[in-house]
Amino acid sequence: MEAGPAAAATPGIMSNARWGTKGTMTYFDSHCHLDPMRYGDDLPGVLERAQAAGVTGMAVIGTRAIDSEAAASLADRKPGIVAAAGIHPNDAAEAEPGEWDRIVGLVRSGRVAAVGETGLDWYRTTAPPEVQRDFFDRHIRLAQETGLPLVIHTRESTRDCLDMLREAVARGPLAAILHSFTGTAAEAAEAVDLGLFLGFAGMVTFRSAAALREVAVTVPLDRLLIETDSPFLSPEPLRGKRNEPANVIHTAACLALARGESLDVFAAATTANARRIYRCDAA
Repeated sequence: MEAGPAAAATPGIMSNARWGTKGTMTYFDSHCHLDPMRYGDDLPGVLERAQAAGVTGMAVIGTRAIDSEAAASLADRKPGIVAAAGIHPNDAAEAEPGEWDRIVGLVRSGRVAAVGETGLDWYRTTAPPEVQRDFFDRHIRLAQETGLPLVIHTRESTRDCLDMLREAVARGPLAAILHSFTGTAAEAAEAVDLGLFLGFAGMVTFRSAAALREVAVTVPLDRLLIETDSPFLSPEPLRGKRNEPANVIHTAACLALARGESLDVFAAATTANARRIYRCDAA
């Protein structure tokens, strides 16, 4: 795969320096999947290219117990990385006996910064709706119990997710992210009203995504996040290739232009937002 616009950094730099020491413009990839099953031996190169592109932090999100544990281990080893633990709605019906207990144990261990990826997916039918709702509710309650933010997947389900989240907020405080947001401007406004953050991924850069860019323009800057959802959803001009965190710069540039904001201000604000929701110090 091509490395994108940034050249690879000097081998070994990750072990000797904290991220964010090159240049002044920095980015935070608020949602990516970097387990060895997806990147194998290229993971060190992925991290070096991210650093060279100015990505000072990233949230590595789990979808099952095994990759949640791998995300936590990566966060343990690498400054600038935080992890989330959860079971993806598409995998909820395949959760093994004891797998939910592993997620709960990992969340309570203090090794992860968020709960998820969870949510509802009405596009795929790999898990029945009642199973997805049950697991979504479990994740919501775990996030509220621990005070950690919730990372939420929606696909053709934004309305139902917002309804469940509104019920949860009525019970008590809840910090949450609607990742890879594709809803309407009205749904975005409702999410902001509930106190949520909205993440925008590479699809917002697509030529066919003018309506989604218009939605992104309506989101207050202090509630907006950028993400890659690596290895999926590569932005223009890299569409069709395996995605990686370094490519978040394209999403940032696209959204800054659409919103009429300077890239340095936009990058600084979205980085600060990610550090605030994940409660991590600057690298």
